[in-house]
Formats: sequence, structure tokens, C-alpha cells
Amino acid sequence: MTFADRTLTFNRNLDFKDPLPEGISIMNPFKDDEQIMQVSTQFYQKFYHDQKKRHLILGINPGRLGAGVTGIPFTDTKRLKERCGIGYSGKETHEPSSVFMYDMIAAYGGTDKFYRDFFIGAVCPLGFTLLNPKGRDINYNYYDSKALQDSIYNFIVDHIEKQIAFGIDKETCFILGCGKNEKFFRKLNDEKGYFRKVVALEHPRYIMQYQAKQKEEFILKYLGVLRSID
Repeated sequence: MTFADRTLTFNRNLDFKDPLPEGISIMNPFKDDEQIMQVSTQFYQKFYHDQKKRHLILGINPGRLGAGVTGIPFTDTKRLKERCGIGYSGKETHEPSSVFMYDMIAAYGGTDKFYRDFFIGAVCPLGFTLLNPKGRDINYNYYDSKALQDSIYNFIVDHIEKQIAFGIDKETCFILGCGKNEKFFRKLNDEKGYFRKVVALEHPRYIMQYQAKQKEEFILKYLGVLRSID
């Protein structure tokens, strides 16, 4: 099996049926919309149709406007079409995190080079939404409540191990999020010994929301860290 085959099998079989805390719903793009599996299949077959080992970058969990729509981490429909060359016929989405990641990927050398070297996954490969007081679903992270984190802990461990089995280099793992995501994964890695080294970078959402004027500086920081493994 190729790296793409393993990834697509993983995505196709993603499911979580255990109880969740009240008000929290699971977001599984691969079950919610048939087109998402078709689109992500094109993506992984285009960039991962080989047996090459890659370095792992882990985000938090899918967001509604990126992977929640395309099935590809940090890839909204605009970047899917414009940067990855893959068509999409549904509602167009714009995710600031995706803007940062694809500007960084362009600076790295483009999609072909970047995805040849790296695989982007998530600590929790399924997303969550919370029904707010106004009756709207908003993004919710796996670490936003202890009750949610406890309920999905075994699921997270199992699926991190499955992602590593795609063909991941176990020297260094890059974590996006220098707060709760980093803290959770470092503790887990200390217990399980998945990677020799864990390196955290500021999450693209944080950069675009709070440090947008320094975006180019953060891109350079990402490049310096990611290229240091060569």
C-alpha cells in the first residue's frame, strides 16, 4: 500500500460512537458529505502516491471551514482549488489558518515539495462543535473540557498510532499550538515514546487572529524549524 492508500483507509474508517458530554457533537467530514471523500482521495493520490517516509505535523482537530469541508487539514476550498489544483463544486470556504499554511508552504517550495516531506494530521482526527446559547454550532477543541478529553482519550491514542503507521519518521514530531495541544501531546509522547523529539510551533489560527502583522516572521520561523531536520 502507498502512503495515500493508508491515509485514505484511515479516513474512510474514522468513526466515534461513544457518548459525548452534553451539547457537544462530533464532526466527521468523511461521514457527513460524500464529496469530501472524493476530494480528499484526489488530494492524497496526487501528493502521497508513494512509499516515502514523511515527518509528522499534528494540529488540534478539524475545523468547520478547513478539514471539515475538504477532509484535508488546514485546507479550505479556496486553497484546495488555487494551490492544490483540485476542483470543488460546493460552497466556497475561507479559513485564515489555511491562508497562513499555504503561504508558508509556498515559501517552503510549493505543495509538491512540502507534501513530499511532511504529512499534516491532527492529535484528534475528528472535530467537535458546541451548541452556543444563540443556538449556533461553534468549533470546539478536544481539550476545551476535561470531560470531552477523557471521553475521547483512547480514541486519540489509537488514532495517533495509526497515523504514525502511515510511514512516519519517528525522529521529530511537530505540534501546532504552544499551549494545551502541546502540553497534552508532550505528556502522551513521554508516556508512549512515539518520537525522540517534539517541537511546538504557534498555531496558524493564533497567528492570524492575534499576530497577523507578524505573519511573515512566523513563516520564517516555521521554515527555519521545518528545514532544520534536513
